[in-house]
Amino acid sequence: MSRLSDLLRAASQLDPQLAKDLEEEIQPLQKRLPFGLNFERHAPEAVELAGHKIRKGSKVRILPPRGTGGQGDRRLWRVESIADGEAVLSTPASDDVETSSAPLDDLLLVAEFRDRIYPGLRPDGEVARGGDKPFHTVINGENFHVLEQLTFTHERAVDAIYIDPPYNTGARDWKYNNDYVEGDDLYRHSKWLAFMERRLKLAKRLLKPANSVLIVSIDEKEYLRLGLLLEQTFPEADIQMVSSQINPAASARMGSFGRVDEYIYFVRLGGAVAQRVALSREWVSSKGRTHTGAPRWDMLRRSGGGARRQDSPGGFYPIYVDPAGPKVKAVGTPLPTGVSDAPLVEGAVAVLPLRKDGSEGRWMWSSQEFERRLAQGRVRISGNARRGFVVSILKDGEYAKIVDGEYTPTGQGPDGSLTFERDETDLVRAVPGTQWRISSHDATQYGSRLLRDSLLPGREFPFPKSLYAVEDALRFFIADNPNAVVVDFFSGSGTTAHAVMRLNKQYGGSRQCISVTNNEVSAEEQGKLRAQGLRPGDPEWEQWGICDYITKPRIRAAITGATATGGPIKGEYRFVDEFPIADGFAENAAFFTLTYESPFMVSTDRAFAAIAPMLWLRAGARGARIDSVDQGFAVVDSYGVLRDLDQAAEFVDALRERDGIRIAYIVTDDEGRYQQVASELPRIETVRLYEDYLRNCESTGDF
Repeated sequence: MSRLSDLLRAASQLDPQLAKDLEEEIQPLQKRLPFGLNFERHAPEAVELAGHKIRKGSKVRILPPRGTGGQGDRRLWRVESIADGEAVLSTPASDDVETSSAPLDDLLLVAEFRDRIYPGLRPDGEVARGGDKPFHTVINGENFHVLEQLTFTHERAVDAIYIDPPYNTGARDWKYNNDYVEGDDLYRHSKWLAFMERRLKLAKRLLKPANSVLIVSIDEKEYLRLGLLLEQTFPEADIQMVSSQINPAASARMGSFGRVDEYIYFVRLGGAVAQRVALSREWVSSKGRTHTGAPRWDMLRRSGGGARRQDSPGGFYPIYVDPAGPKVKAVGTPLPTGVSDAPLVEGAVAVLPLRKDGSEGRWMWSSQEFERRLAQGRVRISGNARRGFVVSILKDGEYAKIVDGEYTPTGQGPDGSLTFERDETDLVRAVPGTQWRISSHDATQYGSRLLRDSLLPGREFPFPKSLYAVEDALRFFIADNPNAVVVDFFSGSGTTAHAVMRLNKQYGGSRQCISVTNNEVSAEEQGKLRAQGLRPGDPEWEQWGICDYITKPRIRAAITGATATGGPIKGEYRFVDEFPIADGFAENAAFFTLTYESPFMVSTDRAFAAIAPMLWLRAGARGARIDSVDQGFAVVDSYGVLRDLDQAAEFVDALRERDGIRIAYIVTDDEGRYQQVASELPRIETVRLYEDYLRNCESTGDF
C-alpha cells in the first residue's frame, strides 16, 4: 500500500481528478486486514423479546399455534395499526408488500441490532441486608442491549469485567439470530466471532481506560480465535492467557486426551497490574525463581541474556568492600569505556562484575539504585579477600515478603543486611504463574454441587464456574479497590456476583457487581413446555428461565443464607475464609428487567418510571431510589432530580444540605436554563434529561 500511496501522489501532479478517483477505489482495500482474524459479520443479529410491549411500528413474528412444535412463520412483520387486541401487519422488507392480521397475544416482538433502542428498567424486587452499601444489580435482558443501556449509566466507570461466554461446542448451548447454533453449521465459528465482537466493543466503552481489566474464560474450541479477537479489539492492552485446571478427574473424550483445564484471558488496560495477594502455598512452587521460602538472596551480577558490560555500560562500576566486615564501604561511578581498573580506595577492596570466565559483566542495579537499596538493608556481602567477595541482593519480589509482613525483620547483620524470621502463616503473598492447578477451582465440586446441593437444592444449571475460581481471578485486580465496580454480561448462575460478595467480606469495602443474563429456557425444557401448550411470554414458561429460576434465587440465597424454600443453606464456605453458608452476607441486591421504550414517550417526560432505575444506577446504586417526582423535585442519598425548573432554587439548596450527592438530573428542553442550574452546582455532575439519554441511545455505534 505504501508504493500505491507514492504513485497516487505522483499521479495527482499530472491529473488530480484521476488521482482522486483512484484513491476512492483503493480506500476500501486499505481497510481489509492483510493478516489476522477475518470473518463474516453476519448482520443483522436480532433477538426475540417475549413479553415485551408491542406498539405501532414494532417488528414482530407470528407465533405458531399453541401446542404445536416448530418455529412457525419466521418472517418479520411490521405492525401498522392496533385495535381491539388485533394487529394489522405488513412485510417491511419485501418488493411485494404482503399484509396480514393477528391477535396481539400471537405476536412476538423482535429487535434487530441495527435498530436504535431506548432502554428502560422494570424493578423486579430486591433483598437488603447491607445497610448503606451499594446494591448489586441483576438485569434480565438481551446482553447486547443491556450493554448499550450501560453506556449511559457506566461509560468509562467499570473496574473489571468477568465473562464466561458460550463455548461454541455445537451442543445447542447458544443462539445466534434466534436460532441455536448447531455443531454442523459451517459458519459456526464466524457467527460466534461476530456475536462476541459486537459485545466486546460495547464492553470496551464501559472499562476505565486508565486502569481496568477484562477477564474472559474459554475452552479449546475458540481460544485461538478469541485471542486474535481480543488483540484486534484491544490493541492498546496487555493480554495474557492462563491455563486453569477445572476438572482434576479429566473429562474423557473418545480418541483424545482427557480435558482437565480451560483458559482465562486477562486483558489489562492502562496501569492495571496483577497485585500481590495472600495465597495458599498450593499456588506457588517451593522451588525455582518463584518460591515460597524465606526471602532469597540473589547475585547482583547479572546472568543470562544481556549480561555483558557492553549491554549496559552504566552497570560496570566498582563496589568497595571493607574486608573487616565484610561490608560495603563505598560505591564508585561507572568506569569509562576501555577502562577496566577501578581507582583505589584506602582500606577497601574493589569488587567489579567479572564473570566466571574472566570477561566483563554488569551489575543489575545502577550505582544510584544500589546505594538506595543498600540503605534499605537489601545488600549482603559474603566471601573474603583471598577468595573474593560476593555481592548479593534482595530483589523486589523477595523484599516484598518482608514489607508485606510474611517475614518479620529481626535486625541487621554485620554488613547492614536485613535479618528476618517467618511469620507463622500458611499463606504467601505472591503473583502466581500462568499454570493454575488449584483444588478449589474444581468446577464440579465448587460449581455444580455447590449450586445443586446447597444454594438451590434440586436445581440444575449446566457447567457453573467454581465460586472460588472466579473469586481468585478477580482478587488479583480488585482486592485493593474497596469500591470496585464489576460487570458480568454472561452471568448465568450468578457466580461473579457471589464472588464479589465474598471479596467484600474478606477485604472489607463496598464492591458491587452488575450481572446481566436473559431468561432463556433450555432447549430440552422448551420441548416439554410447548407440548403443554405453553410458549415464550407465558408466566408458566418464563418461570423456568435462567434469570428467574437460577440467577436471582442464587443471589438471594447467597445474601440471606436461605434456600428458595426458606430453609437454612447447608454446608460451609471453604479455603480463604470458612464460615456457614447459612450466615449469608451483609449485602444488598436489586433485580430488574430491561424494557424497550418509545423515544416520543421519553422525550415528552412520560416514561420516567422506566428511566428512573437507570438514574439510580448511574448515581452508584446506593440508598433510596427516586421512582417518581410528583412535587417538582426529589433528592435522596446520592442524587436528585429536578422536574420543575421554577423550583430550581429550592432544589439547589436541598442538594447543598446533603453530603454524598453525586449527580443532579435536570429535566428540561431549554439548554440555557439547564446551564443556569448546572452553574449553581459546580462540584456535582449534572445530566440533562432527556437530551443526554436520547443522544446516548442514538450514538451507541453501528453494529
